[in-house]
Amino acid sequence: MELSVELVDVWAATIDDKPGGLAKVLSVLRDAGVDLQFIVARRAPEASGKGVVFVAPIEGDSAIRAATKAGFSVTPGLHSIRVMGLDQLGVIAQLTSMLADGGINLRGVSAAVLGTQFVAYLAVDSLGDAEEAIDILQRA
Repeated sequence: MELSVELVDVWAATIDDKPGGLAKVLSVLRDAGVDLQFIVARRAPEASGKGVVFVAPIEGDSAIRAATKAGFSVTPGLHSIRVMGLDQLGVIAQLTSMLADGGINLRGVSAAVLGTQFVAYLAVDSLGDAEEAIDILQRA
């Protein structure tokens, strides 16, 4: 199976849990020309009236300045791997089984299919786990 596998920095920001809260921070990035490939947003049940948005990638000086201005920062405790390849029946089940067999525990998974390709973001517990997961997946 031919896969593109790489470690990615995920950035996060707190947002207001109200209409326009997400649009406000994403607009700052758009206006700075940041081309995001991944966005996940959710309410933060531990903080009433707040939510959190995760994005990737943020690359280049102007993008980093815009992200910082909008309240984003790199999530140092969130180690994420982007995996892309040809979609096929059960591909994520296969990949997660390989990682489980290698002793890698996943803390989160986001995946989607567009046309004939899939993309998945796999979050693991440590940089060591991320490096091991990359090694396992590159041998797939």
